[in-house]
Amino acid sequence: MAWSPRLLLITTLLLLASASSACSKRGVQATEVPPPATDDTTLGPGDGVSIRVYGEDAMTGSHQVAPDGTVNFPLLGAVQVSGLEPTEVAEKIQTELRERDLMRNPHVSVYVDEYASKRVSVVGAVANPGTFPLEPGMTVVQAISMAGGFSSLADRDGTVVTRRVDKEIIRYRVPVARVTKGQAEDIEVAAGDIIFVPERLF
Repeated sequence: MAWSPRLLLITTLLLLASASSACSKRGVQATEVPPPATDDTTLGPGDGVSIRVYGEDAMTGSHQVAPDGTVNFPLLGAVQVSGLEPTEVAEKIQTELRERDLMRNPHVSVYVDEYASKRVSVVGAVANPGTFPLEPGMTVVQAISMAGGFSSLADRDGTVVTRRVDKEIIRYRVPVARVTKGQAEDIEVAAGDIIFVPERLF
């Protein structure tokens, strides 16, 4: 039987999540919220950004980072942004506008609309398991919603987030059913997280 790339990806993620679940309970925290995400927030190909030049509506707009890591900015052409923080991109555009004598004192702001280059995986008992672009501020509940929500057999309070923290793999149990009722705190996901929703045991 020929396996599609999507099926292979989902199967691999399920095996990883299942293996993680079978490991030692060390690192699983049932109630504690994980430390604030310190993941990479630099830009990469596919990311969506809004660039605003104050007082210059014609130069303000939305852009997508091209496969070569550039954005096509008015008057400047291709500007290399891959690997830079949003604030660094803003400073770079300001400098180029000033050094090319296009603006005397430009003020530029860069906002990330979507981190398509950074993704999270949702596997297990959900409608559409797979990987999804990380959006600023995305939480576990929002990520599961992007995967189509829980299946009818899902153990919602058994949801586990697997994350690499300081070169160590740590698992956090997130009681999603209680979160949606306002009885527990949702957590923000980080790039590379694997969210695993187990099935209920009958």
